[in-house]
Amino acid sequence: MSYTLPWKTSITLALRLKSLQTNGICQRFQKTMLNEFYRVTFRKKLYKTIEELQADLDQWLKQYNEERTHQGRWCYGKTPMQTFIDSVPLAKEKMLAA
Repeated sequence: MSYTLPWKTSITLALRLKSLQTNGICQRFQKTMLNEFYRVTFRKKLYKTIEELQADLDQWLKQYNEERTHQGRWCYGKTPMQTFIDSVPLAKEKMLAA
């Protein structure tokens, strides 16, 4: 799945074919972004440029990934960034020699 937002952000996701779980995770994130960022932000601020909106979105994504704890399947109360950092040694261990 790959799509480009109307501004400079491009998101590419590798989804397994016919994987409802992965698709559900993507849809849940999009719903969270809609409810917690866009709906709130557009009530509070009138944007004059896409760059202003992008800056606020980048700030929200940083908070979402690095400061806000998650209760998701793999996070167990950690931030997504901490979950990723914690998994690096395991990923390196599992890598096959090329």
